[in-house]
Amino acid sequence: MIKNFTALWPIRRVKGVSVTSQDGHSANGASKPDFEVRPHVDLETAIHRSQSFLLKEQKPEGYWVGELIVDSTLVSDTIAYHHWNGKVDMEWQRKAVNHIFSMQLPDGGWNIYYGGPAEINATVKAYLALKLAGVPVMDPRMLRARSVALSMGGVPRMNTFSKLYLALLGLFPWNYVPTIPCEVILIGKWFHVNFYEMSSWSRSMLVPLAIINHFKPTRKLQNQVKLDELYPEGYHERDLALPPDPEFLTFRNFFLWLDKLHKFAELWVQAGIHPFRRRALKKCEHWMLERFEGSNGLAAIFPAMLNSLIALKALGYPGDHPEVKRAEKELKNLEHETADTVRIEPCFSPVWDTAIVAICLHESGIPSDHPALKKSAEWLIDKEIRFRGDWYFKNPVDVEPSGWVFEFENKWNPDVDDTAMVLLALRKIPTSDVKRRDECFQRGLKWMMAFQCKDGGWAAFDKDCTKGILEKVPFADHNAMLDPECADITARILELLGYEGVGVDHPQIKKALQFIQEEQEDDGSWYGRWGVNYIYGTWQVLRGLRALNINMNQPWLLKARDWLESVQHEDGGWGERCNTYDDPVFKGQGPSTASQTAWAVMGLCTFDDPQRPSLMRGIDYLIKTQNSDGSWTEHEITGTGFPRVFYLKYDMYRNSWPLLALATYRNLYASSEKTANGHTNGHSVQLPEALKTPPAFK
Repeated sequence: MIKNFTALWPIRRVKGVSVTSQDGHSANGASKPDFEVRPHVDLETAIHRSQSFLLKEQKPEGYWVGELIVDSTLVSDTIAYHHWNGKVDMEWQRKAVNHIFSMQLPDGGWNIYYGGPAEINATVKAYLALKLAGVPVMDPRMLRARSVALSMGGVPRMNTFSKLYLALLGLFPWNYVPTIPCEVILIGKWFHVNFYEMSSWSRSMLVPLAIINHFKPTRKLQNQVKLDELYPEGYHERDLALPPDPEFLTFRNFFLWLDKLHKFAELWVQAGIHPFRRRALKKCEHWMLERFEGSNGLAAIFPAMLNSLIALKALGYPGDHPEVKRAEKELKNLEHETADTVRIEPCFSPVWDTAIVAICLHESGIPSDHPALKKSAEWLIDKEIRFRGDWYFKNPVDVEPSGWVFEFENKWNPDVDDTAMVLLALRKIPTSDVKRRDECFQRGLKWMMAFQCKDGGWAAFDKDCTKGILEKVPFADHNAMLDPECADITARILELLGYEGVGVDHPQIKKALQFIQEEQEDDGSWYGRWGVNYIYGTWQVLRGLRALNINMNQPWLLKARDWLESVQHEDGGWGERCNTYDDPVFKGQGPSTASQTAWAVMGLCTFDDPQRPSLMRGIDYLIKTQNSDGSWTEHEITGTGFPRVFYLKYDMYRNSWPLLALATYRNLYASSEKTANGHTNGHSVQLPEALKTPPAFK
């Protein structure tokens, strides 16, 4: 380990560096005056501070978990649910109102990501929740909210799921809510478009919604709240129906016509003569109850959990029924209640956070046999899913069940991305039972490899879940019906395989590399599906390819490096906001953040030039913005749930990724020093002997 990094990093004058301004606008290659690059503190001190901070954050059981911070909609939806349920805790509601008001923008609206503009669903939901809680409509804050909501189109512009929640309260007519027929669960694999062609999270949301759609359990509000004032041109039928495409023959128009047919069929349901409804309804109920087992609520995510609780009550389950009590308990566990506020997480992220932090600590020099790392590895091994879950319907391969999930318990939905991250962690950390660790690793590796899609990429949960026709159905406006393969997950798997010594001539890697090249944008960047956004995607691709020992001086990769440098800010950092998902013209723009700067730094490190000015400035930014306790401050959203719809701040990101970036740079510098002194330039991280050539590739 280098004891005094400052001594090895002399002060340099850097000429003509292309930068961007703090607000993210590109300088288009313009040169800035000379400046000095000087670390504000010793790099080793920064690394040690970060290590100490993260070690203190470990839970006694061995895991790490950071809060997932989201917009106001979860609290708004919960207030609405309590009023629908007819049981309102006034003290809890007071705290919820405080939280919602704390997130109101100066113009009166509510956004869905930090620094973003007001969004219609979040704004109307917040306005309704506050009105239900008794906030007077003439309150200046409510008047501003009303004005903003009307300027964005009001209730008619809300998405389908939001309108369904309004229908439960008698605030929107069911006739204009797109039908979610229970019978969809009966359609087998024999049909081109079937239930399991939807993404796993959509399945978990739609099954309880189909039950709700059958019963239409509207409960009139005791305080007679209405939302008539949020219709820009008054409450009129023409504003309620979903508008058709101007072209006559389109899939959207076909599904809108089909929805009318479904609504006609509902008349037969009411008459008790629908041929399949009873069977479909029973299967939906069974499917939902079955997936409560081994999970912290349905799919362990807030929307599915809330929908399932409403569905149970619609089915007639009494309030003291064990399934109802369990569903309520799991939802309550997501709340963070203080003396004056309450906020809600969409789910928990212990597996993901633990794997990342373990990697960062080990890469930064914490010994493999450190008690904290060994305990984390044992905790991760215990979380392996040895169950053939819903993934099997799309991927019926002869592979031993394995995989990891994002949350504490969610056995039906292990995912590829978490599995790859866990395997990256386990390959570095021995446990008291090395044989068990190795067997677990090999199972997970083989399971993960079985999910490569036809075009060479990997997706999050399912294989080849890409039938675009599903995005045309009327209730698909949550932008999450599909689970397409993406460059960031594919590259993370390539990183793992590279470290494991799998060569580029391996058939699956060949296909993956072709997919990666095809996904590159014209400017050299890559789209980031699960992190914001092009900085995330570009970093992960470059890191994955470097792990494969690919020649990084190829023009298409140098183009990616040049793009990263073109969006570096004047302060040395990088930042990007969620508006890039709405319009790529904003890519690489936004206030500098610790996590996104760390990603960019690691991307530049793959080109093996520790003296590159842009890289040195990025390291300098991370060092000078570190807090005295070893943490970093970050307000921006850097995590992606559903692009353009739902974002979340992984609070652990701001403290884990910068440590990995600093360690990656230090290792690169040490490696270059060895080369300069005549030593062979090799990887700074040594592989465990038992894992260099896994049986899966022998």
